[in-house]
Amino acid sequence: MKLYSFFRSGTSHRLRIALNLKALAYEQVAVDLRREEHLGDAFKAINPQQLVPVLEADERLMIQSPAIIEWLEERYPTPPLLPGDAGDRAQVRALAAIVGCDIHPINNRRILEALRHRFGADEAAVNDWCGTWISAGFDAIEALLSKDSHRGDFCFGSTPTLADVYLVPQVESARRFKVDVSRWPLVQAVDTACAQLEAFRKAAPSAQPDAG
Repeated sequence: MKLYSFFRSGTSHRLRIALNLKALAYEQVAVDLRREEHLGDAFKAINPQQLVPVLEADERLMIQSPAIIEWLEERYPTPPLLPGDAGDRAQVRALAAIVGCDIHPINNRRILEALRHRFGADEAAVNDWCGTWISAGFDAIEALLSKDSHRGDFCFGSTPTLADVYLVPQVESARRFKVDVSRWPLVQAVDTACAQLEAFRKAAPSAQPDAG
């Protein structure tokens, strides 16, 4: 497998976690968003959308982290990232979707660059923008976690699921945008539990070969 990624990309981060939890080996190809390598013709030939991550596997080039993680779950079902019960799966998917649909898309690099260059936002305004949507999403996740009386150390149960795969990179991003994560003790506790696992530590932005 070959993973085209950027160390600080939240979507790349979540895919690295999923690959590591599945204990799958992969070669990393760094795409430096800071130097706009993703906008060049070479990368556009790999992904016409010009976004990371891209996973090359089974003679395919796969894009969009939710689709890739779903493929991983079907292709490599052990260990599972989703629980066996349909209702439980819906719960886990909902937690992941709060991040994947409602926080990350409006805080990603393209949006922030537009805020800076088209609308004249300074870094304080950008951080305030990000903090608004991170806070709204984390408020909801914290409330949902607090209602789950059977929850273990993770978002659902006693082993990592898709929800943790999505949450941890968003916590990393929250800290980068100077959001005080201690406001959500259950979210923070999940992040701490995940940090004890090698799959999450190896996926961290600071642990990547292109970090810097």
